[in-house]
Amino acid sequence: MTSPAIFDGHNDLLSCLWSEGDHDGRSYFEGRAGMVSQAACHAGGMAGGFFAIWVPGEKAGAPDPMATYRAYPPVSVEKAHRVTMEQAAILIRMAAARPDAIRLCRTVAEIETARAAGALAAILHVEGAEGIGAGLDELHVLHAAGLRSLGPVWSRDNIFGHGVPFNFPASPDTGPGLTEAGKRLVVECDRLGVLVDLAHLNEAGFWDVARISTRPLVSTHSAAHALCPATRNLTDRQLDAMAETGGLVGLNFGVGFLRADGVKNPAMPASRMIEHLDHLIARLGEGGVALGSDFDGTTVPDWMESAADLPRLVAAMRTAGYGETLIARLCWGNWMDLLRRVIG
Repeated sequence: MTSPAIFDGHNDLLSCLWSEGDHDGRSYFEGRAGMVSQAACHAGGMAGGFFAIWVPGEKAGAPDPMATYRAYPPVSVEKAHRVTMEQAAILIRMAAARPDAIRLCRTVAEIETARAAGALAAILHVEGAEGIGAGLDELHVLHAAGLRSLGPVWSRDNIFGHGVPFNFPASPDTGPGLTEAGKRLVVECDRLGVLVDLAHLNEAGFWDVARISTRPLVSTHSAAHALCPATRNLTDRQLDAMAETGGLVGLNFGVGFLRADGVKNPAMPASRMIEHLDHLIARLGEGGVALGSDFDGTTVPDWMESAADLPRLVAAMRTAGYGETLIARLCWGNWMDLLRRVIG
């Protein structure tokens, strides 16, 4: 039995390429060792996804999102502006050089066209808006360049709001919500048709977005707090509020957000991901759940070494009794339905 096409709610390929000095993205096409490459996506049926811009902190080395700390310090505005544009340019260059293999998509119609042509459909996403000033000029430039999804904060504070730290066990209610600039950012994203991603907002920020936004509430890569009480996960009350708006959660593959003990140990069975999917479906309905791997940005289960292993998760869904219609929705259809209502 063949696996369905998969649209993934989050990966960190762009920040990895940037950190590796590959500003043309050539290693993606030439078999890079990371979780996302042309070969791995083709092998695993990953036909599209959100490609995140993420600005690393001042500490050298690769990001370690589940390290033992309470919060990350802010990054300098000058660095954030520069790195945001440089990472956006990587995806633009990749799509211009190899439209047969990857395309920067602005609408669902463009996503479906790319899929039909056998090219990976890429949505440009900003994870933490440090590279955008309070006047929102950079937002408009990025939107013109193809930006269609934005998280106001990563797990650190900025001028728009307060990111939720990586604590366990703990509530996501960790501090104040959006600033006035953050509220203006949400309003403008709604007007432009840019998805507002709740994945790294603390709970107060979540409720601010819920009050302000007229769009469905979306978290591109999160899991269920009831099953893993990490601050990055969503409580049942939050999930119920998202369901009321026709919102969606992309299941994060990070083991530290899935395991009951919150330990970043990759020895975790696929059945644990099914438990989170079951819980999310129970709160959001079959149309409100999808996938958001966080490939190249977190520690995933040891049986999921790269995008090539996505069929293993599909096999686990079948073993759990999920029908083919539901599997197709979780893997592709639900993201398309959501994006039609937000970006067009």
